[in-house]
Amino acid sequence: MKSKTWLVALSLFIGLILITGACSAGFIAGRFLLPASSNPTALLPNVDVNPQNSTDPSVATPQDLETLFKPFWQSWDLVHQKFVDQPVDDELLMQGAIRGMLESLGDQHTSYLDPAQFETSNAHLQGEEYEGIGAWVDISGDYLTIISPMPGSPAEEAGLKPNDQVIAIDGEDMTGIDGELVRQKVIGPRGSTVTLTISRSGKEPFDVNVKRASITVPTLESKILDQNIAYVQLFTFGDTTSTDLRNALKDLMAQKPDGLILDLRNNGGGYLDTAIDVVSQFIGDGVVMYEQYGDGSRVTFSARKGGLATDIPMVVLINGGSASASEIVAGAIQDRGRGLLVGVTSYGKGSVQEYTPLLNDEGAIRVTIARWLTPNERQIHEIGLDPDVKVEIPEDNSSGTDIQLEKAIELLTQ
Repeated sequence: MKSKTWLVALSLFIGLILITGACSAGFIAGRFLLPASSNPTALLPNVDVNPQNSTDPSVATPQDLETLFKPFWQSWDLVHQKFVDQPVDDELLMQGAIRGMLESLGDQHTSYLDPAQFETSNAHLQGEEYEGIGAWVDISGDYLTIISPMPGSPAEEAGLKPNDQVIAIDGEDMTGIDGELVRQKVIGPRGSTVTLTISRSGKEPFDVNVKRASITVPTLESKILDQNIAYVQLFTFGDTTSTDLRNALKDLMAQKPDGLILDLRNNGGGYLDTAIDVVSQFIGDGVVMYEQYGDGSRVTFSARKGGLATDIPMVVLINGGSASASEIVAGAIQDRGRGLLVGVTSYGKGSVQEYTPLLNDEGAIRVTIARWLTPNERQIHEIGLDPDVKVEIPEDNSSGTDIQLEKAIELLTQ
């Protein structure tokens, strides 16, 4: 009887996933750009309302769905009847079914997060403390990839760099392992050590020992430089970034600086809504980005009123660790002619993911719903933004001089 109840419940659950997948955009906890974004508005592709002319299960009749899922239930029954290790865990089977369904879409940013994975997926954006190595990462590729280490983190102290790939953890090969599962293996109790085998361009794979610590993700750093240049470095686009930035700019602008440097280097991104707030501090009006959907429709995002630094000369610093929300801000400033980009080509993360919690606290699904474009309708996904003034920091920078920052100051004081 219990097995039969599970079958009925799972059937309804899968049906709900398929049906609500095309109409649940208004019921989300947050939409993330790196992992993220929080804008609740979404446009949906047009669908054929006649099931006979469509293979889309979201508009299929119950009879269509019953026919469609007969092979699934046949497989379910065979596992319960014949698998050698009984009893099987029905909940794990259900989670595996969701995971497999999303993987079949072939999109690297669309995936299933089990309850534990979902709980920790955006802790760094909420200003929470967690235990790990302190790095923003990309879980969507063949291997977990470092986007950027956090300032002062164990990852930075260990010498990890943007685009480093984690190919093994504690000697265990990570080939073919889901990126989120790899990320979970990197996280661990403070004081413990994890050995990461790193693949870095132009080098043989090598091991890095990283001692985990309690990580509190910083929001920003601000100050007036000696040349009367205001300097703001954003570390993430989280819950408090908008407020923190506004407070910092109030203090800086009161000191009447001659120019402003916005440092987005090694900023791995965050909430879309925060990115719009941030860029609106520097651009007074007009388009700052577009969000484009699969059917060609798009949402236009414009600057919000009340920016505190819309006229001051400015330069934006970017590098290979500048991703997602950072690229939205930098791309808008570049396209609108608001300031120059200095540094090297950015990471190239230009797609929008929506995180939707599942029923019964069964985790969440992350689905790519759109791509964003700069005001000039440039797509930067897997391309990145090229700086107006290219300045590379040498691999062997023995002097420790920040030549990218120096170039920004030079441009503002000429």
